[in-house]
Amino acid sequence: MESDSTVIYRHFNAPSRAFTQFSHDIIRHPRLGSDAVRLLTWQLSLPDGARESLSRTAERARIGACAFTRAKRQLKEEGFVHERRVQIAGGRWATQQLVSSHPLTADQAAKLLARTPVASPQVAPTPRKPAVGEPMPPLTDGHPKKEPGEDTSNLPPKTVEESPRLEEARALIGALPLLSPALRHIPPGMRDELARLAARWLDAGHTPTKVHEHIRHGLPADGTPVHRPGGLVRYLLRDVPPRELPPPTPVPAPAPGNRLSPWLQGARECAGAHTQTTLFRPVGDETHCAACVSQAAQGPGVVVAVAP
Repeated sequence: MESDSTVIYRHFNAPSRAFTQFSHDIIRHPRLGSDAVRLLTWQLSLPDGARESLSRTAERARIGACAFTRAKRQLKEEGFVHERRVQIAGGRWATQQLVSSHPLTADQAAKLLARTPVASPQVAPTPRKPAVGEPMPPLTDGHPKKEPGEDTSNLPPKTVEESPRLEEARALIGALPLLSPALRHIPPGMRDELARLAARWLDAGHTPTKVHEHIRHGLPADGTPVHRPGGLVRYLLRDVPPRELPPPTPVPAPAPGNRLSPWLQGARECAGAHTQTTLFRPVGDETHCAACVSQAAQGPGVVVAVAP
């Protein structure tokens, strides 16, 4: 731990070649981890025309798989990285990645990606080994040896069950601009996704007020502008913590001299005629048990005093 009296001196020589200029906003970004900053600066230092993917950069920078996934997610949430899937010649699909030195919106990134043609990768044909034996005609009868199960890719999609509190979650997300001016520009296309995330909090027992407080505490307190409020809210609602249960109500200790067990607290001795002492738990100010009241209702001769 450095003391308050520590004095730091910096010596810096500006390089004359092989250098890249970066904005201080990248190096000091409050929501980008060290792996995300290293991944972004490495990509921005590559020469023009380089087609190195983010995963390849992570390998060269010795960034592990989990750290790379976290760093890439942070860069996408803050607008420094954008991706899209496009179809190329031959019916194949390719992924376009855009890395920028400053945050871009989805529309800005789409316009830049649309200007960049996607070259069809040259895939060499895989050499095939000839089959052994004479060719055989296909079978025209019989049944498959096993039913298609997990090995097939044509299974029907699983039905996703919607939360019963989804409408309440939509109202919760719609009220976010009232929490802070930083949340006024959430893209409309993200509101359904954020509502599904908020519904998970409500299903877990959290109240809308608790969700709003969690989001408010996650906003920057030093006045730092939020360039992508939707991504920030998505990050804050991604993990649902367990609900904090209220402490149990303490059971009052029995009064001195009261030998009744805790199970008999609140019971009263019936004022009717019984061979043995009879206890009952009154609802109001009753002085007789239910048996005495029922007997008095069936015939005369029994006087039952029931307090009003």
